[in-house]
Amino acid sequence: MAEPRVFASLDELQAAVGEELGPGEWLEVDQRRVDLFAEATGDHQWIHVDPERAAAGPFGTTIAHGYLTLSLLPALVPGLMRVEGVRMGVNYGTGKVRFPAPVPVGSRLRARAVIGEVREVPGGVQLTTAVTVEREGGEKPVCVAESLSRYYR
Repeated sequence: MAEPRVFASLDELQAAVGEELGPGEWLEVDQRRVDLFAEATGDHQWIHVDPERAAAGPFGTTIAHGYLTLSLLPALVPGLMRVEGVRMGVNYGTGKVRFPAPVPVGSRLRARAVIGEVREVPGGVQLTTAVTVEREGGEKPVCVAESLSRYYR
């Protein structure tokens, strides 16, 4: 298993702007995960939850929700990086998000990232990271997102 890049301080994080991280470890997206996401969000569209109907549909199988793919960033990104010497880190949101390709159920995903802007905010810094989620064997990324995190001193 590849080890995440550890930043010992916010200064070290600032010095890493432009650094590429990853790829991380693979994570499988199975039908159970898709069904649980559908239950949690109320999005029960057949392309996600009906394997029989989806088999005859445009993708030949069920596919993960785009927002499920995005929601996997907290599972994928810690495998790429960790910031130490802070009181806490929080997800602050996202900027631009796109889903260029579908995620067929049974796919394995992993992330890569580029450290973007690190700017001062009251009590800490805001980190912008360009995260790309790729599917094993896929030609295009399945998610490209600008992830915003805040780390507090």
